Amino acid sequence: MKMRVSAVQYHLHTIHSFEEFAKQVEHYVKTAEEYETEFLLFPELFTTQLMSIGDAQGNALTINDLPSFTEAYIQLFTTLAQRHQMHIIGGTHIIRENGRLYNTAFLFYPDGRVGQQKKVHITPWEIKGWNMGAGDDLHIFETDKGKVAMIICYDIEFPELVRMAKARGADVIFCPSCTDDRHAFHRVRYTSHARTIENQVYVVVTGTVGSLPTVDFMRANFGQAAVLTPNDIPFPPRGVLVEGELNNDMLVTADLDLQLLYDVREKGSVTTWRDRRIDLYPDWK
Repeated sequence: MKMRVSAVQYHLHTIHSFEEFAKQVEHYVKTAEEYETEFLLFPELFTTQLMSIGDAQGNALTINDLPSFTEAYIQLFTTLAQRHQMHIIGGTHIIRENGRLYNTAFLFYPDGRVGQQKKVHITPWEIKGWNMGAGDDLHIFETDKGKVAMIICYDIEFPELVRMAKARGADVIFCPSCTDDRHAFHRVRYTSHARTIENQVYVVVTGTVGSLPTVDFMRANFGQAAVLTPNDIPFPPRGVLVEGELNNDMLVTADLDLQLLYDVREKGSVTTWRDRRIDLYPDWK
């Protein structure tokens, strides 16, 4: 079975209304549709662009204002997923539950269903700058192309979480990220490669580009989209099916052959998933 995936290097810039945001989002969705994309990934925290709209005094909105856009955000992406018959991983958006803020990924199905995954590991600056809460569950999402998981940025740096996702049947990991410099970018990129090798899964990763000069913690972005594979003979030698141009506003597209994953797990040059030593260290149920 094959699935076509695309990932957006979303360009952050100052806007003045939700309508501007919606038009930019729809541009990427329509572009992906022209490539017959089945799963489209947006980056982490790209809805912080809405904070640049500002208030009546011309000041940027704060992170505490962002959840006020949740209903409009969900309506926009639900409509686009249904209209274009596409699974859309709507990056992440900040929601409020029981008085706490959560960095949350959304999966919008073509039939109108909506799945959610809260970020499990919270970076020090998310705690210090935004007082973000941490999610307590990992969800696996059934689709007509198999099981997928949404592992958000910093979460990909923890091997246990992706091991858990694979143990529960996920073959494709979608990783929306947002990184501000080369160090952060390469932490996410290198660990994404490691997760493909350890678990013999695909990882689709992307990040924000551009800048929001008026929005705290979003003034610098360093991003690139990539579709990553295990490192074995059926796949590209570098484990990269496709990658974007660093820090450019663009979209990348690739076909994932799920049968190749099943083949290398059984008879690859290495069989890392099959050869894990659960007699020495526990597996995830």
